[in-house]
Amino acid sequence: MAEYIQIPTPAGKFDALTAGPEEGRPVLLLHGFPEAAVEWSEQLGVLGGAECFAVAPDQRGYSPGVRPEQVADYRMSELVGDVLAIASHFGWDRFDLVGHDWGAAVAWSTAAEHPDRIRTLTAVSIPHLDAFTQAVREDEDQQERSAYMQALRSSTAEKTLLADNAAKLRRIYYPGVPEHHVDDYVQRLTEPGALTGALNWYRASRFNEEIGPVTVPTLFVWSTEDVAVGSTAALATEQHVTGPYRFEMLQEVSHWIPEEAPESLTRLLLQHLLAHPE
Repeated sequence: MAEYIQIPTPAGKFDALTAGPEEGRPVLLLHGFPEAAVEWSEQLGVLGGAECFAVAPDQRGYSPGVRPEQVADYRMSELVGDVLAIASHFGWDRFDLVGHDWGAAVAWSTAAEHPDRIRTLTAVSIPHLDAFTQAVREDEDQQERSAYMQALRSSTAEKTLLADNAAKLRRIYYPGVPEHHVDDYVQRLTEPGALTGALNWYRASRFNEEIGPVTVPTLFVWSTEDVAVGSTAALATEQHVTGPYRFEMLQEVSHWIPEEAPESLTRLLLQHLLAHPE
């Protein structure tokens, strides 16, 4: 069973779920939009049982204690800073970093900027950001897949998503996310300021700056039925990783890999960690 904790940082207190012994191998798991730490429930249990100390925070905007109002407070530099602040709280010099969706974007950026802190990187669904940015700029298929971002950046996005008992918000999770998780996410995002915080990740981002190559051992997991990310950027990611690289493609799985295919993802993650013990 995962344990609920709060993690104090200079930005505020992050809510988090943890599993495993505190002296175990440190693994930090970053959730995506529009979810929360509970996305990693299956992985937390297995990692904890494998003598890892796994920590999954509710990220900036999702944790009530770290929910700034300004869009600028959700820039990538702030999100990466949160990762390092959480690691510093636990005294981690180096740690394994795992991210899905927006969490993967933050993980890619952290690994590119601070390779000395990251033992391994596991990115789920979202490709290396430079590959993704190029695909958005040049690939018609990816342009169509990413068109939804403009709607999420609009000033009316909160009202649209929460109308009719959050019907459009609920639709985002289909298919792939278990109904009890959907209910949990929707309840969280109807808290005052929560959905605005989550949407500010999109409003603050323009994906117009290169992060450069990633040198740490990297596992990238992508799924063929991902409506948000096409194959162009997924296949190009290997060009942006200079360290040991493994690409795994899950067939007939949607964007919501950690919850729709938890056994497959956890198996790949454990293999990746075991392959790089130091």
